[in-house]
Amino acid sequence: MEEENHAQSESYAADITSIREAKVRISPYIHETPVLTSQSLDYIARKQLYFKCECFQKGGAFKIRGASNAIFSLSDDQAAKGVVTHSSGNHAAAVALAAKLRGIPAYIVIPKNAPKCKVENVKRYGGQVIWSEPTFQSRESFAKKVQQETGAVMIHPFNDKYTMSGQGTITLELLEQVPEIDTIIVPISGGGLVSGVTLAAKAINPSIRILAAEPKGADDAAQSKAAGQIITLPETNTIADGLRAFLGDLTWPVVRDLVDEILTVDDAAIVDAMRMCYEILKVAVEPSGAIGLAAVLSDQFQQSTACKDSKKVGIILSGGNVDLSVIWESFAK
Repeated sequence: MEEENHAQSESYAADITSIREAKVRISPYIHETPVLTSQSLDYIARKQLYFKCECFQKGGAFKIRGASNAIFSLSDDQAAKGVVTHSSGNHAAAVALAAKLRGIPAYIVIPKNAPKCKVENVKRYGGQVIWSEPTFQSRESFAKKVQQETGAVMIHPFNDKYTMSGQGTITLELLEQVPEIDTIIVPISGGGLVSGVTLAAKAINPSIRILAAEPKGADDAAQSKAAGQIITLPETNTIADGLRAFLGDLTWPVVRDLVDEILTVDDAAIVDAMRMCYEILKVAVEPSGAIGLAAVLSDQFQQSTACKDSKKVGIILSGGNVDLSVIWESFAK
């Protein structure tokens, strides 16, 4: 079964082999994250839910997997001049941390509207922060400029074989921890996480269902899936700051061919899901990380055929870097 799937996956940037290689390469530098369950949330969702807690990962998010795989894949000559990336937060911190572990410089282009807690992470790991305007175009042009000036290697947040393969190691862990999972719900943005997770999952169990979760205010992936081609939006509007990127030419084919469905939820549902993670699971989850729970509780999922066929659902809590200052300030009052 796996051999057949391996042949089928050769047309994609990553595959089960590159994901298994990534697991060996990055295991000294990352945590194997736990899976949490909650009878209360199972009751609310009418499913057995298994929460893969990447919020407990180094750097507070899954991104260290892809970043460390990309950075530790570089030759010594390539690595010597350092690495550069652009990111609103979690990938930025992950690149800074992975570069620190390798002992090389990291130049991080960050939009001026990035959450403060994520910027602090980058600084804590020794990344050199370069500010850009809050647009993707500005981020990219600043990163190119740094690349030209320093000779640093670009570590792409999602549209890269090594990044995708690193993110796919989540599935290798999850399906060892809970082999009977029949559905996995994954946040979608640029598609690095969902493509890595999907390629590994479908190779191990071709009948597993992959559902991507996306904010309604940044629903480019859902529109792309419907149109059969990459759609980008003139602007995005969502509390989920980690889910504002658009699909890349390496991640899109996986989403197009292998992701079974894309569920969209509004920001109010994301905030409700965050609150449930705090109150019931006792876990701090950022908006982008809580969207999988929001999706499983949504009417769109609950009324779908996918829901009828799903019994044991894996939900990736992709990150926990949430700015809590508002909460602490309200306590102080």
